[in-house]
Amino acid sequence: MHRRSPLFGQTMEFPTLLCEKKTGYAIITLNRPDKLNALSAQTLADLYMALIDLQNDDTIHALIITGNGKAFAAGADIAELHEQNSSSGYTFAERGQGVFNLIELLGIPVIAAVNGFALGGGCELALACHIRYAATTARFGQPEVNLGIIPGYGGTQRLTRIVGRSASTELILTGAIINAEEALRIGLVNSLHEPEALLPFAEQAAQTIISKSQPAVRAALECIINVDEKTPMEGLELEARRFSDICGTEDFKEGTKAFLEKRKAAFQNK
Repeated sequence: MHRRSPLFGQTMEFPTLLCEKKTGYAIITLNRPDKLNALSAQTLADLYMALIDLQNDDTIHALIITGNGKAFAAGADIAELHEQNSSSGYTFAERGQGVFNLIELLGIPVIAAVNGFALGGGCELALACHIRYAATTARFGQPEVNLGIIPGYGGTQRLTRIVGRSASTELILTGAIINAEEALRIGLVNSLHEPEALLPFAEQAAQTIISKSQPAVRAALECIINVDEKTPMEGLELEARRFSDICGTEDFKEGTKAFLEKRKAAFQNK
């Protein structure tokens, strides 16, 4: 693993991806363009190691995931998938789910900058992120039924929660691939951008997020993530507890004081 001078950011190079640390945020770029960034076992292992490093880095407050070339990630590695059977299939799915669960529960906002094809496991990777921006040329789908199998990295669950049962059922059972406009219409992505403007827009969003009070950002993210895991009353209880916690922070006092004094808050993330 090669590390560049931290003066202009730090880049960790893995066999299948790059992880660049910038001021306050990081960018992970899937880097198998000749394979359309297919999610091989090596890619999942590299992604896991990069995520753990970022999770342990207190200077990183947001993450962007994107792809190199014309694909975000065009699904699982079909050659590896073909070798699975009823015994090994569970481990195959569990491995991918574990990495994607780590993304969802990383503790910082994760933005998918979907630059091209996001199919199968690639779509599931985007779904595991908290915010999804897409290039106008992006394509989405869960075409696993065309291979005689089903989504295994969380697609049946996250796609349904994000776009609703009707839309997810149609996509998963037909194996249809939809364009970026349709993905926006059904709520799969937040916004569309010309390819050259996609990453700059995602970086601007990350910079906006890291300019806020990070205790507040993380508390809000925790409450949002738990919407599907708790009853409505449990969710409200969690929100009240986190609201109470934030009321005890220095950033809360600074933010409200700055508002009253009509100036910009100078958050210290404390």
